[in-house]
Amino acid sequence: MTKTKLLMATLAGALALTGCATSARTGGADGNYATPIGGAPVTANPTPYSEALVCLANYAREHNLQSPRIAVGRLADYTGRASLEGGAAVTQGASLMAISAFAKAGVRLVERFDTSVSELELRYANNSLIGDNGTQRQIRAASLPGSDYHLVGGITELNYNIRSSGIDVLGGDRIDSDPTGVFNRRMWVMNIGLDLRLNDTRTMETVDVISYQKQIIGREISAGVFAFWDDAVIDISGGGRSLEPVQLAVRSVIERAVLEVSAQMYGVDPAAACHYADPIGGSTGHTNITGGVNAATTYGQRETSNVQARSNVDRGHERRDDHVRTYLRGRYD
Repeated sequence: MTKTKLLMATLAGALALTGCATSARTGGADGNYATPIGGAPVTANPTPYSEALVCLANYAREHNLQSPRIAVGRLADYTGRASLEGGAAVTQGASLMAISAFAKAGVRLVERFDTSVSELELRYANNSLIGDNGTQRQIRAASLPGSDYHLVGGITELNYNIRSSGIDVLGGDRIDSDPTGVFNRRMWVMNIGLDLRLNDTRTMETVDVISYQKQIIGREISAGVFAFWDDAVIDISGGGRSLEPVQLAVRSVIERAVLEVSAQMYGVDPAAACHYADPIGGSTGHTNITGGVNAATTYGQRETSNVQARSNVDRGHERRDDHVRTYLRGRYD
Protein backbone atom coordinates (compact mmCIF):
# COMPACT_ATOMS: atom_id res chain seq x y z
CA MET A 1 0.00 0.00 0.00
CA THR A 2 1.41 3.35 -0.97
CA LYS A 3 1.69 6.18 1.48
CA THR A 4 -1.07 8.03 -0.34
CA LYS A 5 -3.43 5.08 0.09
CA LEU A 6 -2.46 4.83 3.76
CA LEU A 7 -3.30 8.49 4.27
CA MET A 8 -6.65 8.09 2.50
CA ALA A 9 -7.48 5.03 4.59
CA THR A 10 -6.74 6.97 7.77
CA LEU A 11 -9.04 9.79 6.72
CA ALA A 12 -11.79 7.32 5.81
CA GLY A 13 -11.51 5.69 9.22
CA ALA A 14 -11.78 9.05 10.97
CA LEU A 15 -14.91 9.91 8.98
CA ALA A 16 -16.41 6.52 9.82
CA LEU A 17 -15.84 7.07 13.54
CA THR A 18 -17.48 10.49 13.25
CA GLY A 19 -20.47 8.91 11.57
CA CYS A 20 -20.78 6.33 14.34
CA ALA A 21 -20.70 9.06 16.96
CA THR A 22 -23.57 10.94 15.34
CA SER A 23 -25.64 8.03 14.01
CA ALA A 24 -27.91 7.63 17.04
CA ARG A 25 -31.50 8.48 16.20
CA THR A 26 -33.39 7.10 19.20
CA GLY A 27 -32.86 7.56 22.91
CA GLY A 28 -31.31 4.80 24.97
CA ALA A 29 -32.82 2.99 27.94
CA ASP A 30 -32.23 6.05 30.13
CA GLY A 31 -33.85 8.37 27.59
CA ASN A 32 -30.60 10.06 26.53
CA TYR A 33 -28.90 10.08 23.16
CA ALA A 34 -25.50 10.53 24.79
CA THR A 35 -23.89 10.74 28.20
CA PRO A 36 -22.71 14.31 28.87
CA ILE A 37 -18.99 14.68 29.31
CA GLY A 38 -17.31 16.58 32.13
CA GLY A 39 -17.49 16.10 35.86
CA ALA A 40 -15.86 19.14 37.41
CA PRO A 41 -17.30 19.92 40.86
CA VAL A 42 -19.04 23.16 41.72
CA THR A 43 -16.60 25.60 43.29
CA ALA A 44 -16.66 29.03 44.87
CA ASN A 45 -16.22 32.04 42.60
CA PRO A 46 -13.84 34.38 44.45
CA THR A 47 -11.80 37.27 43.15
CA PRO A 48 -8.45 38.53 44.51
CA TYR A 49 -10.46 40.94 46.73
CA SER A 50 -12.87 38.43 48.29
CA GLU A 51 -10.61 37.66 51.26
CA ALA A 52 -10.33 41.34 52.13
CA LEU A 53 -14.14 41.59 52.15
CA VAL A 54 -14.30 38.59 54.49
CA CYS A 55 -11.69 40.26 56.72
CA LEU A 56 -13.97 43.29 57.03
CA ALA A 57 -16.93 41.11 57.96
CA ASN A 58 -14.94 39.23 60.62
CA TYR A 59 -13.46 42.43 62.04
CA ALA A 60 -16.84 44.17 62.24
CA ARG A 61 -18.48 41.16 63.90
CA GLU A 62 -15.70 40.78 66.45
CA HIS A 63 -15.84 44.52 67.30
CA ASN A 64 -19.64 44.71 67.23
CA LEU A 65 -19.72 47.29 64.42
CA GLN A 66 -22.89 47.94 62.51
CA SER A 67 -23.11 48.98 58.89
CA PRO A 68 -25.88 51.17 57.48
CA ARG A 69 -28.56 49.37 55.46
CA ILE A 70 -27.59 49.25 51.80
CA ALA A 71 -29.79 48.76 48.74
CA VAL A 72 -28.23 47.91 45.40
CA GLY A 73 -29.95 49.48 42.44
CA ARG A 74 -29.44 49.06 38.73
CA LEU A 75 -25.80 48.69 37.70
CA ALA A 76 -26.28 48.78 33.95
CA ASP A 77 -24.05 48.04 30.98
CA TYR A 78 -23.43 51.39 29.31
CA THR A 79 -20.75 50.17 26.90
CA GLY A 80 -23.20 49.32 24.12
CA ARG A 81 -20.86 46.55 22.95
CA ALA A 82 -22.15 43.29 21.47
CA SER A 83 -20.24 40.04 21.13
CA LEU A 84 -19.46 38.45 17.77
CA GLU A 85 -21.80 35.57 18.59
CA GLY A 86 -24.64 37.95 19.42
CA GLY A 87 -25.82 39.42 22.69
CA ALA A 88 -24.06 41.74 25.10
CA ALA A 89 -20.30 41.46 25.44
CA VAL A 90 -20.40 42.41 29.14
CA THR A 91 -22.42 40.74 31.88
CA GLN A 92 -25.84 42.18 32.63
CA GLY A 93 -25.62 40.93 36.21
CA ALA A 94 -23.39 43.57 37.77
CA SER A 95 -26.04 44.36 40.40
CA LEU A 96 -26.06 40.73 41.52
CA MET A 97 -22.28 40.76 41.78
CA ALA A 98 -22.42 43.88 43.97
CA ILE A 99 -25.02 42.26 46.25
CA SER A 100 -22.77 39.21 46.67
CA ALA A 101 -19.79 41.46 47.42
CA PHE A 102 -21.66 43.39 50.14
CA ALA A 103 -22.76 40.07 51.66
CA LYS A 104 -19.11 38.96 51.86
CA ALA A 105 -18.34 42.17 53.74
CA GLY A 106 -21.16 41.49 56.21
CA VAL A 107 -23.08 44.62 55.19
CA ARG A 108 -26.78 44.75 55.99
CA LEU A 109 -28.79 44.59 52.77
CA VAL A 110 -32.38 45.40 51.89
CA GLU A 111 -33.88 44.17 48.63
CA ARG A 112 -34.68 46.81 46.06
CA PHE A 113 -33.41 45.20 42.87
CA ASP A 114 -36.23 42.65 42.42
CA THR A 115 -39.26 43.29 44.62
CA SER A 116 -41.78 41.50 42.39
CA VAL A 117 -42.49 38.61 44.79
CA SER A 118 -42.83 40.85 47.84
CA GLU A 119 -45.12 43.26 46.01
CA LEU A 120 -47.29 40.37 44.78
CA GLU A 121 -47.55 38.89 48.28
CA LEU A 122 -48.50 42.28 49.72
CA ARG A 123 -51.18 42.65 47.08
CA TYR A 124 -52.53 39.18 47.83
CA ALA A 125 -52.46 39.87 51.56
CA ASN A 126 -54.28 43.16 51.01
CA ASN A 127 -57.02 41.16 49.22
CA SER A 128 -57.18 38.65 52.10
CA LEU A 129 -55.84 35.84 49.90
CA ILE A 130 -52.76 34.94 51.96
CA GLY A 131 -52.81 33.46 55.43
CA ASP A 132 -50.30 32.16 57.96
CA ASN A 133 -51.35 29.01 59.86
CA GLY A 134 -54.96 29.58 58.87
CA THR A 135 -54.90 33.22 59.96
CA GLN A 136 -55.14 36.11 57.53
CA ARG A 137 -51.82 37.83 57.10
CA GLN A 138 -51.83 41.31 58.56
CA ILE A 139 -50.33 44.29 56.79
CA ARG A 140 -48.74 46.55 59.36
CA ALA A 141 -47.46 50.06 58.86
CA ALA A 142 -43.68 50.59 59.01
CA SER A 143 -42.99 46.85 58.86
CA LEU A 144 -40.36 47.16 56.11
CA PRO A 145 -36.92 48.51 57.05
CA GLY A 146 -35.68 51.26 54.78
CA SER A 147 -32.26 51.70 53.24
CA ASP A 148 -29.81 54.29 54.47
CA TYR A 149 -27.78 54.35 51.26
CA HIS A 150 -28.14 52.87 47.80
CA LEU A 151 -25.56 51.96 45.19
CA VAL A 152 -26.11 52.78 41.52
CA GLY A 153 -23.92 53.23 38.44
CA GLY A 154 -22.74 50.94 35.70
CA ILE A 155 -20.06 49.49 33.45
CA THR A 156 -18.84 52.38 31.35
CA GLU A 157 -15.82 51.09 29.41
CA LEU A 158 -14.95 48.07 27.30
CA ASN A 159 -11.89 48.67 25.13
CA TYR A 160 -11.04 45.59 23.13
CA ASN A 161 -7.47 46.27 22.04
CA ILE A 162 -5.50 48.94 23.84
CA ARG A 163 -2.30 47.16 22.89
CA SER A 164 -1.32 44.07 20.90
CA SER A 165 1.87 42.44 19.68
CA GLY A 166 2.87 39.33 17.80
CA ILE A 167 5.53 37.45 15.91
CA ASP A 168 5.32 35.24 12.81
CA VAL A 169 8.21 32.95 11.84
CA LEU A 170 8.32 30.90 8.64
CA GLY A 171 11.33 28.69 7.88
CA GLY A 172 12.30 26.10 5.26
CA ASP A 173 14.50 25.32 2.32
CA ARG A 174 14.05 26.73 -1.15
CA ILE A 175 13.34 23.19 -2.34
CA ASP A 176 9.58 22.70 -2.41
CA SER A 177 9.72 19.11 -1.21
CA ASP A 178 11.59 19.95 2.01
CA PRO A 179 9.61 20.59 5.23
CA THR A 180 8.51 24.12 6.08
CA GLY A 181 7.82 25.24 9.64
CA VAL A 182 5.72 28.12 10.91
CA PHE A 183 5.41 29.67 14.38
CA ASN A 184 2.96 32.37 15.51
CA ARG A 185 2.59 34.15 18.82
CA ARG A 186 0.07 36.87 19.69
CA MET A 187 -0.62 38.93 22.81
CA TRP A 188 -3.24 41.61 23.34
CA VAL A 189 -4.57 43.72 26.21
CA MET A 190 -8.09 45.05 26.73
CA ASN A 191 -9.83 46.68 29.69
CA ILE A 192 -13.16 47.29 31.36
CA GLY A 193 -14.18 50.31 33.45
CA LEU A 194 -16.77 50.91 36.15
CA ASP A 195 -18.31 54.04 37.67
CA LEU A 196 -20.36 53.70 40.86
CA ARG A 197 -21.92 56.20 43.21
CA LEU A 198 -23.39 55.83 46.68
CA ASN A 199 -26.40 58.01 47.45
CA ASP A 200 -28.08 58.88 50.73
CA THR A 201 -31.56 57.43 50.28
CA ARG A 202 -33.28 60.09 52.40
CA THR A 203 -31.67 63.18 50.89
CA MET A 204 -30.52 61.82 47.47
CA GLU A 205 -27.12 63.36 48.20
CA THR A 206 -24.23 61.55 46.51
CA VAL A 207 -21.86 60.72 49.33
CA ASP A 208 -19.26 58.60 47.54
CA VAL A 209 -18.12 58.05 43.96
CA ILE A 210 -15.73 55.36 42.74
CA SER A 211 -14.27 54.87 39.28
CA TYR A 212 -12.06 51.84 38.58
CA GLN A 213 -10.69 50.01 35.57
CA LYS A 214 -9.00 46.65 35.13
CA GLN A 215 -6.86 45.48 32.25
CA ILE A 216 -7.34 42.01 30.78
CA ILE A 217 -4.72 40.00 28.90
CA GLY A 218 -5.06 37.43 26.14
CA ARG A 219 -2.46 35.12 24.58
CA GLU A 220 -2.35 32.93 21.50
CA ILE A 221 0.40 30.62 20.26
CA SER A 222 0.52 28.20 17.33
CA ALA A 223 3.07 26.18 15.37
CA GLY A 224 2.94 23.92 12.36
CA VAL A 225 4.90 21.89 9.81
CA PHE A 226 4.11 21.46 6.12
CA ALA A 227 5.90 18.92 3.98
CA PHE A 228 5.63 16.58 1.01
CA TRP A 229 6.06 12.91 1.90
CA ASP A 230 6.59 11.10 -1.37
CA ASP A 231 3.14 11.27 -2.97
CA ALA A 232 1.46 12.45 0.25
CA VAL A 233 1.11 15.94 1.71
CA ILE A 234 1.60 16.40 5.47
CA ASP A 235 0.24 19.50 7.21
CA ILE A 236 0.41 19.38 11.02
CA SER A 237 -0.38 22.34 13.24
CA GLY A 238 -1.31 22.97 16.83
CA GLY A 239 -1.62 25.75 19.34
CA GLY A 240 -3.63 27.29 22.12
CA ARG A 241 -5.43 30.47 23.08
CA SER A 242 -6.24 31.87 26.50
CA LEU A 243 -8.11 34.99 27.53
CA GLU A 244 -8.57 36.26 31.06
CA PRO A 245 -12.31 36.01 31.80
CA VAL A 246 -13.97 39.34 31.05
CA GLN A 247 -16.93 38.76 33.36
CA LEU A 248 -14.64 37.75 36.24
CA ALA A 249 -12.76 40.99 35.65
CA VAL A 250 -16.05 42.86 36.05
CA ARG A 251 -16.66 41.02 39.33
CA SER A 252 -13.14 41.92 40.50
CA VAL A 253 -13.64 45.62 39.79
CA ILE A 254 -17.00 45.58 41.60
CA GLU A 255 -15.53 43.80 44.64
CA ARG A 256 -12.67 46.33 44.83
CA ALA A 257 -15.22 49.17 44.74
CA VAL A 258 -17.46 47.51 47.35
CA LEU A 259 -14.39 46.95 49.55
CA GLU A 260 -13.70 50.69 49.59
CA VAL A 261 -17.35 51.59 50.23
CA SER A 262 -17.72 48.99 53.00
CA ALA A 263 -14.50 50.09 54.70
CA GLN A 264 -15.78 53.66 54.71
CA MET A 265 -19.04 52.52 56.29
CA TYR A 266 -17.30 50.66 59.07
CA GLY A 267 -14.66 53.35 59.50
CA VAL A 268 -11.97 50.66 59.17
CA ASP A 269 -8.91 50.35 56.95
CA PRO A 270 -9.22 47.04 55.05
CA ALA A 271 -5.54 46.36 55.71
CA ALA A 272 -6.03 46.86 59.45
CA ALA A 273 -9.06 44.57 59.41
CA CYS A 274 -7.05 41.74 57.86
CA HIS A 275 -4.02 42.48 60.02
CA TYR A 276 -5.89 42.18 63.31
CA ALA A 277 -8.41 39.50 62.37
CA ASP A 278 -8.00 36.11 64.03
CA PRO A 279 -8.21 33.48 61.27
CA ILE A 280 -7.66 30.63 63.74
CA GLY A 281 -9.94 31.42 66.63
CA GLY A 282 -12.43 33.72 64.88
CA SER A 283 -15.47 32.76 62.85
CA THR A 284 -15.16 32.66 59.08
CA GLY A 285 -18.86 32.70 58.21
CA HIS A 286 -20.54 35.54 56.32
CA THR A 287 -23.26 37.00 58.54
CA ASN A 288 -24.82 40.38 59.10
CA ILE A 289 -23.59 42.35 62.08
CA THR A 290 -25.11 44.62 64.69
CA GLY A 291 -24.03 47.56 66.86
CA GLY A 292 -21.41 50.23 66.21
CA VAL A 293 -21.27 52.92 63.53
CA ASN A 294 -23.93 55.62 63.42
CA ALA A 295 -25.35 55.62 59.89
CA ALA A 296 -26.15 59.32 60.09
CA THR A 297 -22.49 60.29 60.61
CA THR A 298 -20.65 57.56 58.73
CA TYR A 299 -19.76 59.88 55.87
CA GLY A 300 -19.48 63.02 57.93
CA GLN A 301 -15.73 63.33 57.25
CA ARG A 302 -15.72 61.99 53.69
CA GLU A 303 -13.92 65.10 52.42
CA THR A 304 -10.80 63.92 54.26
CA SER A 305 -10.93 60.33 52.94
CA ASN A 306 -7.64 58.78 51.93
CA VAL A 307 -7.63 59.12 48.15
CA GLN A 308 -4.10 57.74 47.89
CA ALA A 309 -5.14 54.53 49.62
CA ARG A 310 -7.95 53.97 47.14
CA SER A 311 -5.55 54.53 44.27
CA ASN A 312 -3.07 51.97 45.60
CA VAL A 313 -3.13 48.99 43.22
CA ASP A 314 -1.98 46.63 46.01
CA ARG A 315 -4.76 47.51 48.44
CA GLY A 316 -7.01 44.55 49.27
CA HIS A 317 -5.46 42.25 46.65
CA GLU A 318 -4.78 38.77 48.00
CA ARG A 319 -1.44 38.43 46.18
CA ARG A 320 -0.24 42.05 46.39
CA ASP A 321 -1.43 43.29 49.80
CA ASP A 322 0.86 42.00 52.57
CA HIS A 323 -1.89 42.19 55.18
CA VAL A 324 -4.24 39.98 53.20
CA ARG A 325 -1.41 37.58 52.38
CA THR A 326 -0.54 37.34 56.06
CA TYR A 327 -4.18 36.58 56.87
CA LEU A 328 -4.25 33.83 54.27
CA ARG A 329 -1.08 32.26 55.65
CA GLY A 330 -2.69 32.05 59.08
CA ARG A 331 -0.18 34.38 60.75
CA TYR A 332 -1.23 37.41 62.71
CA ASP A 333 0.13 39.79 65.31
